[in-house]
Amino acid sequence: MAVLILGTGNPGKLREMQQYFDASSHWTLELKPPEIDVEETGITFLENACLKASETAMATGKWAIADDSGLAVDALEGAPGIFSARYGVDDADRISRLLRELGDSNNRAAQFVCAIAVANPSGEIVIQEVGICPGEILREVQGDGGFGYDPVFFVSEVGMTYAQMSDDVKRHLSHRGRAFELVMPQLQKIGNFLK
Repeated sequence: MAVLILGTGNPGKLREMQQYFDASSHWTLELKPPEIDVEETGITFLENACLKASETAMATGKWAIADDSGLAVDALEGAPGIFSARYGVDDADRISRLLRELGDSNNRAAQFVCAIAVANPSGEIVIQEVGICPGEILREVQGDGGFGYDPVFFVSEVGMTYAQMSDDVKRHLSHRGRAFELVMPQLQKIGNFLK
C-alpha cells in the first residue's frame, strides 16, 4: 500500500476521509507531522487545498492529499466561504451569525463546497477536484446530527438538512462525497501504477 499524507493534523478529518478509502484503493492515509504548519493564504477553497497538499508533500517527500471546504451563501456574496470555520467561536455562534446576517432575505440559496488536491512527492499537484452540494439556509435549526452549519443547511434533493441525514446518506450526497467521487478513480490509477 502506498502512503498518502493528509495535509492536516486533525484526527477527526482523518477518520472522515478514511471512509472513502477501502482495501482496493491501494492507499494508506496518515496525518501530517505536527511540525509541518501550512498557512492557508489562498482566496479560494481550491487554492488552499493545493497549498496544503503541495507543501505537505514537499516537507515529507511523500504523496499528499488535502481538502478545504465550507459554506457559500448567495445573498452574502459567497460568505462565509473560506472563513466558514472562523465565522464565530463555536458552531452555535457561527449559525447565529449566519442567520442574523441573512435576516429576512428570501434568497436562502447556498452551497457547501469541498476542494480536494493531491500532490506527488515533489509537490506537484496531480489531482484537483471540487464537489458541490446545493441547498438552502433554513430560518431555524433542524436535526441534531452533524456539526457546523449542518442543522440549517437544507438539501431539497432529499428533503432534509445535513443534520437529519444518516451518515451513509451524507457521505454520498455531501460536497465531500461528491469531490471524492471525482478524486478516487484518479487516485486508483496512480495507486495501481505505484504497486
